[in-house]
Amino acid sequence: MRPHPRWILAAAGVLVALSLATPARAAAPRQVTIDGAAGGRVFDGVGALSAGGSSRLLIDYPEPQRSRILDYLFKPGYGAALQILKVEIGGDTNSTDGAEPSHMRTPSDLDCDRGYEWWLMEQAKARNPRIKLSALQWGAPGWAGSGEARPTVWTTPDIDYLTSWLGCAARHHLHIDYLGGWNEAYSDPGWYVRLHQALRDHGHGDIKVVADDSFNWDVLGPIAADAGFRDAVDVVGQHYVCGYLSDYLRCPSPAAAQALGKPLHASEQGSLPYDSGAAPLARALSRPYIDGGMTSTINWSLIASWYDTMPFQASGLMGADEPWSGAYVAGPSIWATAHTTQFTAPGWHYVDSAKGYLNGGGSYVALRSPDSRDYSLVAETVDATAPQRLRFSVTGGLPDRPVAVWSTDLSSTDSRRWFVRAGSVRPGDTLTLRPGHVYTLSTTTGQGKGRAVSPPPAPLRLPYRDGFQSYADGATPRYISDLDGAFEVSPCTGRAGRCLRQVIGTQPVWWNGWLRRPVTVVGDLKSWRDYEAGVDVRLDGDGWAELLGRVDGQWADAVSGIHLRLSADGDWQLYDENLRGQDSTLCVPSDPACAGVARQRTHPAQRRTLAAGHAAVPARKWHRLRLGFSGDQVTASLDGARLARVGTPVHASGQVGLGVSPWRHAEFDDLSVTPVRPTGDIRYLPARSLRATGTGFHHGYEPRKAVDGSVQSMWHSEWSPLTPLPQSVTVDTGRTRRISQVTYQPREDGNPNGVITRYELAASTDGVSYTPVATGTWPLDATRKTIGLPGVAARFVRLTALGAGAGYASAAEIQIGIPAG
Repeated sequence: MRPHPRWILAAAGVLVALSLATPARAAAPRQVTIDGAAGGRVFDGVGALSAGGSSRLLIDYPEPQRSRILDYLFKPGYGAALQILKVEIGGDTNSTDGAEPSHMRTPSDLDCDRGYEWWLMEQAKARNPRIKLSALQWGAPGWAGSGEARPTVWTTPDIDYLTSWLGCAARHHLHIDYLGGWNEAYSDPGWYVRLHQALRDHGHGDIKVVADDSFNWDVLGPIAADAGFRDAVDVVGQHYVCGYLSDYLRCPSPAAAQALGKPLHASEQGSLPYDSGAAPLARALSRPYIDGGMTSTINWSLIASWYDTMPFQASGLMGADEPWSGAYVAGPSIWATAHTTQFTAPGWHYVDSAKGYLNGGGSYVALRSPDSRDYSLVAETVDATAPQRLRFSVTGGLPDRPVAVWSTDLSSTDSRRWFVRAGSVRPGDTLTLRPGHVYTLSTTTGQGKGRAVSPPPAPLRLPYRDGFQSYADGATPRYISDLDGAFEVSPCTGRAGRCLRQVIGTQPVWWNGWLRRPVTVVGDLKSWRDYEAGVDVRLDGDGWAELLGRVDGQWADAVSGIHLRLSADGDWQLYDENLRGQDSTLCVPSDPACAGVARQRTHPAQRRTLAAGHAAVPARKWHRLRLGFSGDQVTASLDGARLARVGTPVHASGQVGLGVSPWRHAEFDDLSVTPVRPTGDIRYLPARSLRATGTGFHHGYEPRKAVDGSVQSMWHSEWSPLTPLPQSVTVDTGRTRRISQVTYQPREDGNPNGVITRYELAASTDGVSYTPVATGTWPLDATRKTIGLPGVAARFVRLTALGAGAGYASAAEIQIGIPAG
């Protein structure tokens, strides 16, 4: 017979079916016994990581949006309800998407209010006093390092540096629960022994030491061989135990790790977008325990609150990269997390009788409270291609009463289908679990779904100006984001008022070797296209300073954009730096986890001198640099005199930046960006106004990345398994327009896979009926391609790849041009 589903109308108006009868000919359901007397490790919690500059823009958000974002992350019974917050101990060095400020730049310097992580921890604690706090360093000031050509932090001064940071935490009334060594740099056993003793000597003996926040469980050898190291380490934490930038299908640990008798943590996992990364995240919240006995998972990042010119755009539990508009995204990753965090607490116990994999795809894991009065069962079916049937029972002192059922449909973009209360069931019932879902069955109460709604996205409108007069000394100005070094407000030299000064004078101990020269950026990649940028600059001594424009990416040692450099001796250079030939997937050099997983950078960035010369400029005086952009034309000037006017089509839009030679001091004042009317008869629609869908994509390469304004990200068709051509991207311009041009920018990383060589362009006013308007062929290269149109009336434009490199399809950027005026 057919099952009779119990239909329950959830609060959001979504119908959820729980099949409570057994079909006569269906396969037997998976029987799950939740035994309160069974063994199981102690659950340490689910958390997220604010590091690498990933939360930089959050503090600049206006109210009430900023508080609403924090509620979604930390408030119990509202959103992600995080149980652990892990933060970076800043070192003024690039740590992925920027540099975080150090609290102690010299042995005699101490500023316990520098940076935004203190504020973030205080906000988390204010919402959830029981949240655990964890800390780790990516880099450190040069004085704390080993002084070698490739310095390390395995020094006694660095231990002093960390204990001083803990002292600052105490001043902020913050108790740190976990402390690591050096991010992804493996370990020095003797250093950990000294750190352990120093914590005891400074009254921090209750802090748990984590080793070694690296890869491949290589730390197990030193732990086994060194009793002192073994005693100093409280928790073994490893990164990307489920794989790197993948679907996170399996999350094992070695038997030697599980036999240590120490907690095992997946101390960094993630790096996937807040939308398409929700399904892998759902796996990574349960499978580390199922496969490897790991009792905590930390997602990087907490929130994608950095500029989208930097790596890993949109990677986080939610997105917030527009402080000027207040717009944010609380997507499915929040609710995938809530299925564990809103129904458990650190100190609960896993129930080993109720963990495993479903027959047709998916997994499940159960936890119970220490007194066995409550339990929760979390099941995910994101692998499943057909409904899964599960029957559960309880024993061992657990309550035999109805439990609430919550579900999230991760295959849906409809927020009404996320985190829905779907009624209740009793032990002994059989449930039908639909593919692509996460379910929680729990005796607990107090769950909730936040209802705050984001304002719409909007451009950072020009003109933009900052004279730095309204800030306190030591402040980071609004929207300014340091990629390396530290740019802070300080009294001007040689003029009244305050200026922006690059203050780091010694090479910090770096983590990944990126950049290693001070650079800061500001602005809106998507809408800043034709403008004039200007800044006053003063060099303290030798070296050089730069004004950058149309910055559209940062990777490794390159900042992609147009640079105007002025040296102290009067030499100047206008040059273009771009990322063609660079892979857009992060892989730390010498990191074994990269082997066979993510391809490392294959070529250096391309740098092309556009113009150069010499100007008679007095030393240690203020000078005005300007860069103007109009279409493909770039104009550079110094103190009101034109230096050069050149054409370069590489960078279509982007931010403004400031740079200084390593590690010199320089001051900047009166930073301005004013709009310029574009030349020519074509105006490109701002990327912010476009939406894109596609016939398919690989995780992390969604269609929206073809219209995000950045050539460093891209749409790519599915390659695992391969989805054959034709493949297409459809761009929605928002309303019907006269479209006169479409440009296609192939990927710029030197890989020809997916570069379109034969195409069809179709247009539509309603998104249903499409008319072909252009066909043609292109060479297999990375040059920008242009399709001219005779003013086609359309709202939707569809680019279809009929032929492309290696049988894939990809697009770094698609632009839609309309008549100017």
